[in-house]
Amino acid sequence: MKLARPRLAVRAAILSADGRLLMVNAYPGQQSDLWALPGGGVEPGQSLPENLIREVAEETGLIIAVGAPILINEFHNPANGWHQVEIIFRATPQPGEIVLADPAGVVNRFRWVSRADLAGLRHKPDQLANAVWGTGRAIYDPLETIVI
Repeated sequence: MKLARPRLAVRAAILSADGRLLMVNAYPGQQSDLWALPGGGVEPGQSLPENLIREVAEETGLIIAVGAPILINEFHNPANGWHQVEIIFRATPQPGEIVLADPAGVVNRFRWVSRADLAGLRHKPDQLANAVWGTGRAIYDPLETIVI
């Protein structure tokens, strides 16, 4: 098996006014119960924040301000050599009413979750709760096997 170069992705940790985290599910046909933060692959020639602003707008319709990174996570699939490095940033939506949409037709479900809700939800990355509601220092979560 030939290993591919790692894919670089960015994701947004967006908290509501009452401290709940926005999670999305983008598996076609709701074929998976695995939830993640909105975001996606990085395109060359744009900064990480520019990529994140674009990806979040495509998946949620939200325009965000990008804050500091809170988690660097790696996923891999030993069966096919797939490897992704994700940088998760704090992000804040523009002031006003939050109306979620899916302009790019990627996300099929949205969910706002508390830390307790997240603990009972199948999600990735594993260190997400600690990064979002923890000490405030960025976390590095080394290579973990992807689960679909």
